[in-house]
Amino acid sequence: MKDLQKRTWAEVSLNNIEHNYRTIRAHIPENTKFLGIVKADAYGHGAVEVAKRLEKCGADYLAIACLDEAIELRKCGVTMPILILGHTPPDYVNLLLENKLTQTVSCEAKAIEYSNAARELGGTLKIHIKLDTGMSRLGYLCADSYFDEGVKNVVSTCNLPNLDVEGVYTHFAVSDFSDEDSIAYTKKQFKLFTDVIRAAEEKGVSFKIRHCANSGAVVNHPEMMLDMVRPGFLLYGYGDEGKLGLKPAMRMVSTVSTIKYYEPQTCISYGRNFVTEKRTRMGVMAAGYADGLPWAAAGKYSFAVEGKSAPQRGNICMDMCMIDLTDIPDASVGSEVEIFGENARIERLAEAAGTIPYELLCAVSKRVPRVYID
Repeated sequence: MKDLQKRTWAEVSLNNIEHNYRTIRAHIPENTKFLGIVKADAYGHGAVEVAKRLEKCGADYLAIACLDEAIELRKCGVTMPILILGHTPPDYVNLLLENKLTQTVSCEAKAIEYSNAARELGGTLKIHIKLDTGMSRLGYLCADSYFDEGVKNVVSTCNLPNLDVEGVYTHFAVSDFSDEDSIAYTKKQFKLFTDVIRAAEEKGVSFKIRHCANSGAVVNHPEMMLDMVRPGFLLYGYGDEGKLGLKPAMRMVSTVSTIKYYEPQTCISYGRNFVTEKRTRMGVMAAGYADGLPWAAAGKYSFAVEGKSAPQRGNICMDMCMIDLTDIPDASVGSEVEIFGENARIERLAEAAGTIPYELLCAVSKRVPRVYID
């Protein structure tokens, strides 16, 4: 990207996303379906573009967080099955039916509301039942003393009219951790999940798709892949710790807009938190926290400029920040600054900001144009 009208931009490699898809697909059992997570605008990568590439590659399902995200994909021509992971008010069942969407159901009361709404509309709503096995967020309660009641509620849901119960799933809390306690907890969740399914099946119901393997489980617990897997972070090239050979799909880039020389004891940026100790060649980078650069990383991270490392200095501003170019004489106005990518790992930026890479990817703002590399 040489157009300086693009002060800051994000390069998204659809080829890397396809590479990751095919690499993960080769890792999972042949008959296991592949659901690609494209919620939150595909973790900032662009849900429409990513969904279309996954559809072209032969993925089986997509998942998003809410109805608006699903409708956006349908309006843009995506026809493959889409699972809504979050809640949709029953008033919008007509849109679920019209757009052929699959809705998550997290308790019997909601199932009854969906059933009644679908019956009034003369349609049948496809659903996936979610079980709460230890994430303590959404899902039918089924742990410990709730087991029998949970199974009963699942069976009752499966017998409601105007609902097509295609699948059942749960979500792991610590499948991406490799310590003994986390492994034990994930195995406990998996056992509860399969125990509930087995008990429900003994009462006469069945499920076409059982799924619980998120990115962490795909890497660390292959025995949990069952009928479908749900890679999210993996799909975008992160979280495999080099085990699968995935490729990060996004590179966030800015430019040097101004260069100045400051004498010793010069205060830099808001708060005067950084003061030069020597004559300093300081650049202004055209990206700030409104673009997705975390304010909390101020003074703790270095960007890649002309093949070298440029420390960030002073507080990060809304639309720009300052970088030390004293030891990079080749840097000039217009030089590219890699915020994260191949030469500036997003994991290091996340560590500097005290957050996780997921948040940084999702935080790349709408005003940062996505440039698709294909």
